[in-house]
Amino acid sequence: MNKSLITNIISALILAAGLLLKEDMLTMVGLFALSGALTNWLAVFMLFEKVPFLYGSGVVPAHFEEFKKGIRSLMMEQFFTLENVDRFLTAGSLSPAQLNLTPVIEKVDLNPTYDGLIKVIMESSFGGMLGMFGGEEALTPLREPFIKHMKSSISDLTKDEKFIELLKEEIEQPDMMNDILIKIEQIIEQRLNELTPLLVKEIIQAMIKKHLGWLVVWGGIFGGLIGLITTFVM
Repeated sequence: MNKSLITNIISALILAAGLLLKEDMLTMVGLFALSGALTNWLAVFMLFEKVPFLYGSGVVPAHFEEFKKGIRSLMMEQFFTLENVDRFLTAGSLSPAQLNLTPVIEKVDLNPTYDGLIKVIMESSFGGMLGMFGGEEALTPLREPFIKHMKSSISDLTKDEKFIELLKEEIEQPDMMNDILIKIEQIIEQRLNELTPLLVKEIIQAMIKKHLGWLVVWGGIFGGLIGLITTFVM
């Protein structure tokens, strides 16, 4: 069981115990904790799933094309620039074992890519709801896993057989760098066209959903505290 489900179950048990024992304090704590946990769980759920009649839900699938454009821009503007290709070609003919771009990928700063993802989320209708639970700071724990996963995905893309074959064929022709860049762009475009909204959703969901689970945990905790305080005020 994940932390979100455990939080909701504990909150529900506290509420049930309060109702059965007719303990007002326990009931209020359980009620507020459950409402806080469920609300935050729904907010996380709405990031990835379209919920009927709830405007702004399904942010990630809705911005599928923007994510694809962002990946394409990242590849062509940071990895396969004219300068990088020229530097690569001046090394001479390389064996397949040497066609490893992972060390280069590891050095690339993907923080702007993450910032772009957060900007899309915060500028959507979901941003207002997320603002109730800490805003951008609530997503801070996602930065490192997002960057790590993106680098891994890009590294896998550059290891594609078609991609390596292209470099091997063109490596002896440094005067055709522009043609090489065009072909690289075509390969990247082809691979990105194979992505579906569902696949993009699953990739991002796998990276950040377990971290966003803490929103549910804290929603339950703070909700319970508010419920406890309420019993003293009323």
